Amino acid sequence: MGLSACAGTPTGLVEAGERYQPANDGVEQYRLAAGDKVKLNIFNEPTLSGEFAVSTDGNLSLPLIGEIPANGKTVTEVAAMVQNALGSGYLRDPKVSLEVSAYRPFFVLGEVKMPGQFPYANSMTALNAIALAQGFSPRAQRSTVYIRRAGSEKEEAYRLTPDLRVMPGDTIRIGERYF
Repeated sequence: MGLSACAGTPTGLVEAGERYQPANDGVEQYRLAAGDKVKLNIFNEPTLSGEFAVSTDGNLSLPLIGEIPANGKTVTEVAAMVQNALGSGYLRDPKVSLEVSAYRPFFVLGEVKMPGQFPYANSMTALNAIALAQGFSPRAQRSTVYIRRAGSEKEEAYRLTPDLRVMPGDTIRIGERYF
């Protein structure tokens, strides 16, 4: 009975859930955080438009209106806040669009050939992430991957499937097999 732990299958292995669901467009649900870059376009105001980064304190620093809290908010929510701030004494009926131009990176470590930090792309899977890290090392455990979500203290073990999705800011660890 004690041999099951030696077989390399961790207890509490996650095999279903949001990470195994097909990716939707993600625009409405994606929450901004430090390290994300957004492209702000204000119609007929090229001097106010541009690319801005979410700072480490979770704010966007924008011309005229200053700091806008962005951490944990959707792109739609932040665009509405910018539009309201600009419409409060700066511009008459501003038209604002906002989109993510660069997601915060994710990290791969453990039994891969090139561990490190990598740029996130929409609909990225754990297998894509491992490929960016130049594949498994010869001693890699290939059935389980450990993921720690950005801001979380603990990592969770997931069954490695082609559908397992990676999120921006994740830390992915590939464990070592023992035999």
